Amino acid sequence: MKLRNLPLTLALMAAFAGTAQAQSLATLYEAAKSHDATFKAAQSQYKAAQAKADQARGLLRPTAGLGGNLSESSLSNLSNAAGSGEFGTRSLSLNASHPLYRPANQITFEQGLKQENLALVQLKVAEQELILRLSQAYFDVLTSQESLNFVKAQKSAVSEQLAAAKRNFEVGTATITDTREAQARFDLVTAQEIAAENDLRIKRLALDETVGLRDVSPKALLGEVQMEDLQKGSIDAWVTQSAQDNGQLAQARIALELARLEITKAKAAERPTVDAVGSYGMTRFRNGAPGAQSNTNVATIGLTFNYPLYTGQSTQNRIRETVALEDKARNDLEAAQRSVAQATRAAFLGLQSGLSQVHALKAAEASSQSALDANKLGYQVGVRINIDVLNSQSQLFQTKRDLAKARHDVLLGQLRLLQVSGTLKANDLQDISRLLQK
Repeated sequence: MKLRNLPLTLALMAAFAGTAQAQSLATLYEAAKSHDATFKAAQSQYKAAQAKADQARGLLRPTAGLGGNLSESSLSNLSNAAGSGEFGTRSLSLNASHPLYRPANQITFEQGLKQENLALVQLKVAEQELILRLSQAYFDVLTSQESLNFVKAQKSAVSEQLAAAKRNFEVGTATITDTREAQARFDLVTAQEIAAENDLRIKRLALDETVGLRDVSPKALLGEVQMEDLQKGSIDAWVTQSAQDNGQLAQARIALELARLEITKAKAAERPTVDAVGSYGMTRFRNGAPGAQSNTNVATIGLTFNYPLYTGQSTQNRIRETVALEDKARNDLEAAQRSVAQATRAAFLGLQSGLSQVHALKAAEASSQSALDANKLGYQVGVRINIDVLNSQSQLFQTKRDLAKARHDVLLGQLRLLQVSGTLKANDLQDISRLLQK
């Protein structure tokens, strides 16, 4: 190891120390699932949709009811005292009906099943959004942490350069300008360090809020990661995949199916309905009954038929409304298809661009390191001035920060591509976690 790179190496080692207790992305996802309010709301919505589907199923089943009556009467017959007295009536009835032909009920039941499927898709979308939000917060912390690490390393290197400039000035081999330039750069890096520390605190708070834990420490990315395998398939293949599985498109398709069922349901209001009905009733009298009435048991069974003849044009206007809403749902689906296709292409090209940036920044990092070494050597032999060394240091650390961010952006880009294609799952976080430090 070259001695002139020792301060940088020690600074980076100190900055990255303490990651043994860090949490992986997959581990934090389990905590986020039980904490995130948006995801839990989607879970509750799905449970409500299941209950609503069961309610619609009840419209196809028979219904029964039990009724009773209790009354007391006092009769005073002024013309015939013998007819006076207290009388009581007790009655109990059981009524039941079963829909034989109610097309609107059948359609409502089918709509309930569609609503349940819609809530399931919404839950899947909410899970994917949670994965992406957690990953964004996770890598935001890593990017901010590495930025702070590099600023600290740069501060250490500038401090060494400042000390060297002061020594050279004292022995008369350099001017005061070198010292002032190094001091100015040291003050600038100190300000950057303060800003980086504050940014890291903000990013950590956002990650803590996402997972519902305190002082979360994410695992850093491995130094050497082969990212070329992340991008598989062609852009057309990804567009085709998103057309099949994208959650937004799935919701739009179900909305169109619901709109079509609503048209059929509105038209069903013009059809007759037939129900099977039955009842059994008992009536009992206390102390006899006035007149010739006596205790009775009555059983009845039959059919009830109803045919709407005129509804004041409400049914016809309802049909017109549902037809217009079905046309809207169709146009919404077409707009969603175009939007998703465009988003898929953008995600694919963004990932491709990110991979190219990683390769370019790796080359730039090596070149910047060579330039810094050359400027340091030139400064020692007197063919370079101090500002050249400081500028080379600044360029090197800026390149390192950009490379770290680009690598994180590539991983996020892969997750975004999976999300827009509708194939993002929790297992994908396990794949990302394998790229993190142990």
